Amino acid sequence: MTQTPAGPPAGVRVSGDRAPAGRASAIRLGTDRGLVELSVAGVMVIWAANFIVVKDVLQILPPIGFTFARYLLASITLLLILRRSEGGLRLPRPDGWRIIALGGVGFGLYQILWTVGLQSIPAGDSALLIAATPVVTAVLAVIVGTDTLSPTKALGVAISFIGVVIVIGAGVGIDLTGSPIGFALTLAAAVCWGTFTAVGARILQRRSPLVLTTWGTVGGALVLAIPGIGQLMAPGAVDLSAPGSLQQVVLSIAFSGILAAALANIVVFNGVRWLGPTRVITIQALVPAFAVILAFLFLGEPIRLGQVLGGAIILGGVALTRIASRRPPLRRSAA
Repeated sequence: MTQTPAGPPAGVRVSGDRAPAGRASAIRLGTDRGLVELSVAGVMVIWAANFIVVKDVLQILPPIGFTFARYLLASITLLLILRRSEGGLRLPRPDGWRIIALGGVGFGLYQILWTVGLQSIPAGDSALLIAATPVVTAVLAVIVGTDTLSPTKALGVAISFIGVVIVIGAGVGIDLTGSPIGFALTLAAAVCWGTFTAVGARILQRRSPLVLTTWGTVGGALVLAIPGIGQLMAPGAVDLSAPGSLQQVVLSIAFSGILAAALANIVVFNGVRWLGPTRVITIQALVPAFAVILAFLFLGEPIRLGQVLGGAIILGGVALTRIASRRPPLRRSAA
């Protein structure tokens, strides 16, 4: 829903589809699978930190309004990078509108469904359903033909999910109470992100991670625009009365928009391209474990034994999925 704060991870290069003749790409994405995997893991640290950032700023801004602001900033950032990389902005044909629609589902609709669902179910239950995203993605990737699911890889995904359940249960807890509609909306949100990842892997055979991320983020911002602006314009929705609140909002949107949304997703979809959607989405299971560690370091929240056990199980599942991933990397077809 994240590289080092100073810039893209070491060894990672970001590029557009094709740089015009005589013009070097602004950034280039690497293809060494070990470095790609390490960079994706780095993104998970940023995404974990993003939970802490968002938790605080939502006391000042409404949730969908904040999300729209961060995706608007992410869209502007990515369009500038794409323009510098390609020497201009053009919607890729015939994939452009397909990517925008896919981003509307994976970024925009996902955020709306998750936010609305969270209002009627406990936070732990919501986190549990979102944690099922790797399972959903693995199944969808097999259906659309962008990945394979061997018994060993499926076991790795399942073990990672169990680890996440233990981390959540030992932290905020799992009640399995609340509105059935809330559960359905949250599960639908997981399907939205799984769809973007699984189907996006097919588009990555023809387009670069920068192109997919840029136009997908634009699609998400468009879907979020009406409800987001509506929330921001509602009377009393924005509370800037506390000292330093404006600065907090600006810094939070910058971190969450530029790092956690824009640059992070370029890295993630470069990972999808070279490692496959199932392997990358399984690495995402590390986010709750990293969030526990960061909350301990920066907020002083205790780390419970169950969270340590769950984190170890997640690592075991990720390692098993890594071992089972033996398929060739996705490559673009010749233009």
